[in-house]
Amino acid sequence: MREQDVEILEQEICYQGFYRLERWRLRHRLFAGGMSPAIVRETIEKGDVAAVLLYDPQRDEVVMIEQFRIGARADPRGPWLLEIVAGLIEDGETPAEVARREAMEETGCMLIDLLPISIFYTSPAKTSQRTHLYLGRVDSSSAGGIHGLPHEGEDIRVVCLAAAQAVALSEQGCTDSAWPLIALLWFARHREEVRERWLAGPG
Repeated sequence: MREQDVEILEQEICYQGFYRLERWRLRHRLFAGGMSPAIVRETIEKGDVAAVLLYDPQRDEVVMIEQFRIGARADPRGPWLLEIVAGLIEDGETPAEVARREAMEETGCMLIDLLPISIFYTSPAKTSQRTHLYLGRVDSSSAGGIHGLPHEGEDIRVVCLAAAQAVALSEQGCTDSAWPLIALLWFARHREEVRERWLAGPG
């Protein structure tokens, strides 16, 4: 992108809480040539995220989590969603470090290996946040229980599923949050290859 492709006319912070709401007044380059008239857009900002689907190749099992989500409060099935481990990337942290930290905090599992899946914008129409998505190798033999940080209001239940069952749930629309859906669809395609690789390697 060239600097002249987007002209920022005004930027305003409308709200600062757990998230930050920003209002932008700008013009941008048009496909037909020239610049657009001034437009106003709002963005919700918090920073990038690392998310990881936990997989035990020995047991052919994935470790997922279930927790309350305010955005799903009106869902007929209830606001407790089946998800994967994820956390915000703080200053000075790498995405891989966050994936390892969150796996321990949210499931009690230590990552043995980590494979990158993708980096993508979470919802580019309203935020600059990007998700760094991984597949993480764990030993799921003792996974279970309730986890999370109480001072952050976390109440997280660990759910262990046979790999085939987890993939089937994603195909049936039972994992309707974006991160687990993307991770499981990728996993369905690469499962045998990854399992063979991890079982053949050390650890």
